[in-house]
Amino acid sequence: MALTWRENKDYMEIVADLMGSEEVQALEKFVHHKVTNRLAHSISVSYRSYKIAKFLGLDEVATARAALLHDLFYYESCDKHCVGGKGHNYEHPRIALENALKLTELSEKEQDIIVKHMFGATLALPLYGESYIVTWMDKHSAICEWCAGIMNFIKNKEQSKAQAVEVSE
Repeated sequence: MALTWRENKDYMEIVADLMGSEEVQALEKFVHHKVTNRLAHSISVSYRSYKIAKFLGLDEVATARAALLHDLFYYESCDKHCVGGKGHNYEHPRIALENALKLTELSEKEQDIIVKHMFGATLALPLYGESYIVTWMDKHSAICEWCAGIMNFIKNKEQSKAQAVEVSE
């Protein structure tokens, strides 16, 4: 049986200092991908990326930590006034890196992971395998979150219809 991120002692040791920080915990206040919060998304990306990096024999420590910090920005994604002229996809990784550097020391690899996680939506080519993993898991997590949101919407709509039928009977 697979461990959850909270049950995985090795993972928790790697990210404990970051997870306990006010800066990372503040991400919970921001809606992300319309159906989750930024903290939950960041943990999802971090833990999925950590497991893949570990399986492949790559740097799971840098991967887990940088992935947890990849969206360390404090504005709503849809707010066009909070980013520079190149748009959210380009700017938010740079803002996240700037915020992460205020929180902890980062290796060159960790910095690359954070700033290049939007590869595909931007042309910033990752330099490390770990950066590609986080890029892919960011997209994978976003798709899973979006699908879960759609399923919840459908489920809630069906429950509302069922309740309306009960009331009218």
